[in-house]
Amino acid sequence: MRSHWGLLLAAAALIIVLLLPTPAGLSVAGHRMLAILAFSVVIWMTEALDYAVSAVVIAALMAFLLGLSPNPANPRVLMGTSAGLGLAFSGFANTALALVASALFIAAAMTITGLDRRIALVILARVGAETRHVVVGAILVGIVMAFLVPSTTARVACLVPIMLGIISAFGVNRKGAFAGMLMITTVQTASIWNVGIKTAAAQNMVAIGFIERTLQASITWLEWFIAAAPFAMLMTIALYFVMTRMMPPEVRDIPGGREAIAKSLAELGPMTFAEKKLMALSLTLLGFWSTEGVLHRFDTSSTTIAAVALMFLPGIGIMTWKDAQPRIPWGTIVLFGIGISLGTALLQTKAAVWLAEIVVAQFGLQQATALFILGVMSLFLVIIHLGFASATALASAMIPIVIAVLQHVATPGMNIVGMTMLLQFVVSFGFILVVNAPQNMVAYGTETFEARDFVRTGLVLTLIACALVMLLGATYWHWLGYT
Repeated sequence: MRSHWGLLLAAAALIIVLLLPTPAGLSVAGHRMLAILAFSVVIWMTEALDYAVSAVVIAALMAFLLGLSPNPANPRVLMGTSAGLGLAFSGFANTALALVASALFIAAAMTITGLDRRIALVILARVGAETRHVVVGAILVGIVMAFLVPSTTARVACLVPIMLGIISAFGVNRKGAFAGMLMITTVQTASIWNVGIKTAAAQNMVAIGFIERTLQASITWLEWFIAAAPFAMLMTIALYFVMTRMMPPEVRDIPGGREAIAKSLAELGPMTFAEKKLMALSLTLLGFWSTEGVLHRFDTSSTTIAAVALMFLPGIGIMTWKDAQPRIPWGTIVLFGIGISLGTALLQTKAAVWLAEIVVAQFGLQQATALFILGVMSLFLVIIHLGFASATALASAMIPIVIAVLQHVATPGMNIVGMTMLLQFVVSFGFILVVNAPQNMVAYGTETFEARDFVRTGLVLTLIACALVMLLGATYWHWLGYT
């Protein structure tokens, strides 16, 4: 029933915007792209359609609504449905899409070989059985996995069964404070390190795609890490104290905890040849990512797709296409491609520019400082994220508008590329509601915590994150030349 109402609401938003007079200074194509944007935002906020299905519907709308619009370059002729459909699928030619798809194959390889589970258990086996040590271990696992598994949902999907196994083996109440704290900590660590590492989440690739296409600039893996890692590390420390203070465990030590983890590790048996090959390949790939622009000129997307190609080669390979294919969330790839296309069309038809002019005027950003703009736009993104269940969808809809806003302010020396990256960090702040990210829903499905526990701890984490954004914006990021 909810999906029917959501679809009707999205259709109403589309029709209402289409029936409004075309604003002065905006092309008919731009006006129609605003209507498609309104439809997309409502569909994504209400989850009225599966994300992959919504992407196909958006492509069809772009094909016909743009195809029957006057060509902005020559208003006497129509764009044509072929050109409209070409623009709808232009995002699939973006190199960022290759990185996202490749990342999903690496995540599949981790699952097939069991390397992700082994890494998690090895780390947990070394932290001890005291409950707070187990929490530290869960955080460390999340950080390490963020470097090696470039898919948030895949990381959390791997870790959730391990954490459930620990809760069960330790004999604590599955609905108790310790179980809930451990599960929320696991998922919030994943969200925090989505900010810290460029390759950790698809939404980062959305922003990179727009930066490369619109601003003709790029951000290397190392540049992103230097800017974001201090934020992620400070947030990780805050996460530990927030969780252990707001959801204190009901027990201090867990008898037999270390033995339970050791038993799970022993059940895996010795490390297989496939795991060793995948570990070597992953570390080599991480080396290429971190030295991009320093020791070589190979971009992140190219090195990642080369690694995936090696994974499938006979003899060298780790998995077959038949093994990998069922484990790839193809809908994510479709959503990513159409999302990039949506943003590109908003920019090309000047619809994003028109929206940006309104935002700049309404919020008084014309002569504002970079720090004020960072604060206002961050607050805007945090609030609007409450209505989105996917940071990838949020980035697809909002980053083109963010770029257009930054291009329209008159702040001297504004680093538009740097500011876009900082605001993309905020896009990953899905800390408050369970429905704000797929990984949150994966953890919530374990029934180890109540939604209200996620909200109350998430609100505190969001306040800390926003304060850190302003603090680092005034100091560290300013010294780096981003604000």
